[in-house]
Amino acid sequence: MSSNVADLMRSNLLDVFDELDPERRSAAIARTYAEDVVWHEPDRVHRGREAFVERTAELRAQCPDWVFQPDGPVSVIDDLGHLGFQYGPAGQPPAMTGMDIAHCKDGVIVELYTFLTVLRQLS
Repeated sequence: MSSNVADLMRSNLLDVFDELDPERRSAAIARTYAEDVVWHEPDRVHRGREAFVERTAELRAQCPDWVFQPDGPVSVIDDLGHLGFQYGPAGQPPAMTGMDIAHCKDGVIVELYTFLTVLRQLS
């Protein structure tokens, strides 16, 4: 299961959060997360794929020129995955770092926890 969890973690970051095209992002959401996925952000909780689609579209609209990049390898323990990331304007030092921790089951992410650290404020 570890390679599947690792693939899901990379898809979560690169195919969903870093994807600018809404149709490709929605397709990635459909194949990466359970229908009833629960996503915990620092300040809110989202339930279900539709909420995921809406929130990721919001995030991409807020900072369309920013990119997500993995910050180290994926770590896997049983059905849990962890991937650190960097986020910020393309070609510049990251404005934020963070990590995603996901519980995976039956080949999809069923629960996702996102932690963020703001490194610098951009105006």
